[in-house]
Amino acid sequence: MRKELFKHEITILRDTFGRLLRRHAETNLLKLIGKTHPADLAVVFRHFNDDEQVQVFSLMQGVDHTLEFLVELDDTIIEKLLNVENPDRIVDLIQNASTNDQSYILGILEESQAKSVIDLLKKEEQEEIEEIMGYPEDSAGAMMATDVFTLYQETTCGEALRTLQDQQDAEMVFYLYITNEDNSLVGVASLRTLATTPANTMLKDLMVRRVHSVRPETDQEDVAQIVAQYNYLAVPVVDGHDQLLGIVTVDDVVDVIREEATEDFLQMAGAGKDREILLKSSWENAKVRLPWLFASWIGGVVAASVIGSYEHMLESIIALAAFIPVIIGMGGNIGTQSSTIIVRGMATGRIEVGNELRILIKELRVGLILGVLYGVMLGLFANLRFMDTDPMLGLVVGLSITFSMLIAVAVGSFTPLILRKLDIDPAVATGPFVTTSIDILGVLLYFVIAGLLLNI
Repeated sequence: MRKELFKHEITILRDTFGRLLRRHAETNLLKLIGKTHPADLAVVFRHFNDDEQVQVFSLMQGVDHTLEFLVELDDTIIEKLLNVENPDRIVDLIQNASTNDQSYILGILEESQAKSVIDLLKKEEQEEIEEIMGYPEDSAGAMMATDVFTLYQETTCGEALRTLQDQQDAEMVFYLYITNEDNSLVGVASLRTLATTPANTMLKDLMVRRVHSVRPETDQEDVAQIVAQYNYLAVPVVDGHDQLLGIVTVDDVVDVIREEATEDFLQMAGAGKDREILLKSSWENAKVRLPWLFASWIGGVVAASVIGSYEHMLESIIALAAFIPVIIGMGGNIGTQSSTIIVRGMATGRIEVGNELRILIKELRVGLILGVLYGVMLGLFANLRFMDTDPMLGLVVGLSITFSMLIAVAVGSFTPLILRKLDIDPAVATGPFVTTSIDILGVLLYFVIAGLLLNI
């Protein structure tokens, strides 16, 4: 219900923007922009053509939430809008933003343009941005907010609350990070705990000493897993001496989860891993998908060769050809299902080192149950439909689909685990590799069983 209501609101908003743009009603457009939430504006903005996007963005010169709106957009749109802007305008947009938002915007720009913008910032801002942009892409350091503060462990709760009131620019104060005399992170306390504890209590007496922290080079997917597992609102990022560098907040983690899930889904579908693939041109789309589909093409050629080598069987019992699509299709489907489950399990931490064998055995049991069930059904159908052929046809078809599905589950389950051992992204496992190998093995197994059981 809420989803349908949101769609209705966006549709009305999009139509209103469309009417005002056609009438060139800039005053009304500016008022509507100011009243629209940045996230909603970003959704509507994607429906505009290039000229309309430029027109709306040019009106946002003095709008307070322009930067919030920008970070909600796709990278391709941000690059297109800012590439025609002069460095002074970009500085105006990002100068009051958090360091991670600044580095995010600058990371999208061309290198020469980004350097021109950085040169116009204050020296301390330049150093912070260059430090963050120096961390690996998709790492905790690249996405952390540096506008955080710490409190000394000998501070009382009353003093901490008074200090907190002066920290208006700090990033998320739901957690208070507590340090020792060496400025190393030694504990954390929630704002609720601080507010409900007597004012003369020392922070060291109420803080939680076990702090889940990450290093700046930690992969963002690992950070997201920590937040999801422990339900944190933020994760501190520390250096080798446990000194606090910044924090990764839950709103950034939500974006990471969405981005990583999109990448995995695209890879499993054999469409590359570009999250903005819908914004690319037809030729760019084709180039990305070409190598993945080439693997399928190779597999198809091999499968066709296998079928051709058993041409004498097909000439003897033409009914054999009728079941080839079923065997290939069922094997491909269950193989993709298994690999998707395994990849998802690894991404969520449900499949870890030590419990892989149990999961594999479970998947193989599932494959066996489904294979036997559909094997019996298809075998009975084969005997009923082709009553005038060899009565062993039903057994051949039944055994073929049973073993084909069992092999498909094994390939779909083992491949992601092997790729992970080789330090290769497991999401590629459910692409053409799994489906193609299952097609070849399924057809080959079908004809081998037919050759053994039929009098051909």
